[in-house]
Amino acid sequence: MKKLEAYIEKLGLSRDPETLDLYRRYRDEVLRRNESINLTAVRDPDEFEEKHLVDSLSVFEVEAFRQAKRVLDVGTGAGLPGIPLAIAMPGTQFVLMDSVRKKLTQVEEIASLLLLDNVTVIHARAEEAASKPDFRESFDFVVSRAVANLSTLCEYTLPYVRQGGSFAAYKTRSAMDEIREAERAAEVLGGGRMQVVEPFGAESGHILVCIEKIRPTPKGYPRKAGTPAKLPL
Repeated sequence: MKKLEAYIEKLGLSRDPETLDLYRRYRDEVLRRNESINLTAVRDPDEFEEKHLVDSLSVFEVEAFRQAKRVLDVGTGAGLPGIPLAIAMPGTQFVLMDSVRKKLTQVEEIASLLLLDNVTVIHARAEEAASKPDFRESFDFVVSRAVANLSTLCEYTLPYVRQGGSFAAYKTRSAMDEIREAERAAEVLGGGRMQVVEPFGAESGHILVCIEKIRPTPKGYPRKAGTPAKLPL
C-alpha cells in the first residue's frame, strides 16, 4: 500500500508494521464481506486504498482534528472515515453512527476483529440521537462522508459538536454552490464561518468543508427524522 504509506509519512502519522497491517486487514475484511453484503461500490484493493483509506485520513490536515479526544462519524457506512481514523489515533474515542443496521453490524464485527477498543458503534438516525444528553454537544470533532446536501449535513452534525469543537464534511470540488447555500444553515445551528481545505493527498477529488461551533444549537434542532433532507435550512 505505497500510496497510503507515502501519505501517512507526509502527515507524520505512525508507519509501524502493526499499524500498517491494521489498515490492510481492514481493507481486506471490508472487500471480503462486500461479496455478500453491499458495503462499498469500490471492489479493487488499490482503488480502496486511494478512495477510502487515503481519503479518510485527509482530515489530519485540519489541525483541530489532531487535538480531538472524542470524535463522532455520522453515516459511517462501511466504517468510513471512522475506522481508518481510529487506527491512526488509538488514544482518541470514536463513535460510529449509522441508520442501516446490517452495515453497522459488519463494522462492529470488523472493529472487534482488529481489536480497536477505541471504537463504539451506535444504530440510530442522526436526527434522533442528538437529543441524548451523552451525545448532544459532547464531541470535540464530527466527521461525515455521507452523501447528502451540506445544509442537511449541518443539521445532522452540528448539534453533536461542543462549543469550540468542529465539524468536517468530505465533499467534492464541484460543491462550491452547495457550500455557499449552506452558510445560513451553519449559522442557525451554531456554526461559524466555513473553511474549505483542499488536502494535498486528495486524489479522490474530495475537499473538506470545516465549520467551528461557536454557540449552542437551538433546542428545536435537529428537526424530526426526515425533515432535514426534505426541507434543508
